[in-house]
Amino acid sequence: MKKLKLFLDEDIHANLGPILRKRGFDVKHAQELSRKGKSDVEQLKFAVEEKRCLLTFNIKDFVLLHNYYVNEGIEHWGIIVSKQLPIGEVLRRLLKILQSYSQDSMKNRLLFL
Repeated sequence: MKKLKLFLDEDIHANLGPILRKRGFDVKHAQELSRKGKSDVEQLKFAVEEKRCLLTFNIKDFVLLHNYYVNEGIEHWGIIVSKQLPIGEVLRRLLKILQSYSQDSMKNRLLFL
């Protein structure tokens, strides 16, 4: 089972990436890659190209993007959306997902953190 790779949208806590990497996860953050200010479409396209599941606090826009991808038959590697939460709570919930889903099982799936 191949571990889920993550791409953290720019609105996600910047220090979540290093915390997850210390736990052995392959994580990239939009701010670390100088992708701050890119559109939601561009961020998701980048995640797809990198075969990464995208985590964001931008629920509305990414639910709409997920629905668009489904309707158009475009594949993605998963989208996890959440309301704004403290970093500890995000980490706790995210670790459950990372232990439950593989890269393949998350493909084209939308989850609420």
